[in-house]
Amino acid sequence: MIGIRNDEVLDGLAMSRNDPFDFWYAVSQTEVLMAPARRLETFGATVVEYHLLTEPMDEVGTTRVREGRLLASRPEIVAPGRFLESLLEGFAEPAAEAYARWLREHEADLLILRYGFRIRKEDVREELIHDPIEAVVERVQRELKRRDNPLAALVRGVDEPWEVCLVRLMVELVQKSGPAHARELRATPTGVRHEIEKAFRVAAADRSRLGELAELLRRERLFSEYEDRFFALVKSHQRRG
Repeated sequence: MIGIRNDEVLDGLAMSRNDPFDFWYAVSQTEVLMAPARRLETFGATVVEYHLLTEPMDEVGTTRVREGRLLASRPEIVAPGRFLESLLEGFAEPAAEAYARWLREHEADLLILRYGFRIRKEDVREELIHDPIEAVVERVQRELKRRDNPLAALVRGVDEPWEVCLVRLMVELVQKSGPAHARELRATPTGVRHEIEKAFRVAAADRSRLGELAELLRRERLFSEYEDRFFALVKSHQRRG
């Protein structure tokens, strides 16, 4: 069983009012028109290039275009105990206790992933275009297809609070990436095997990197497991001269 916990961290988030309605209204009125073609990285951070189109309330036939970067940190496995502590913090209701009891009973089968996202305000570029939003959407879509950036996204949302519109994008990114992350993290929670596979690819292209590969395998105490494959690679380089 896989549980995905999504911790959105919006650096410098400045909502004009602390009104829950603003938050949920913005989320419900947001549409991801083009999602990134590539999923989030499992063993590293991912930078998503977002393009957010909104309509200013006081200017008819005008579109505000915001472009920036959304930093998704490396997903982490959360220990069930830590998750339970955060779940029960401040709650003493029977329903919460029953849920926590169920989690404890299924702890061995549960994998909880935590995601973090950051918007850096200094990276945000803003432009006001005197055209209806439908026309601007078409132009931006064409431009993004021309650039062919697999980590670009196009979002249509509300002008205030605009930062919240990116939550919808975050959710879609997690839904798309989560299953693959769970499989890969179960196989190698620390990412060591991912690093080893990368080292094998590098050493296959450059025989001078064989020593680094051997050192990595010894350091991680996995040389015996990869020994046959390592020496097969050595012999392959010898045959090629």
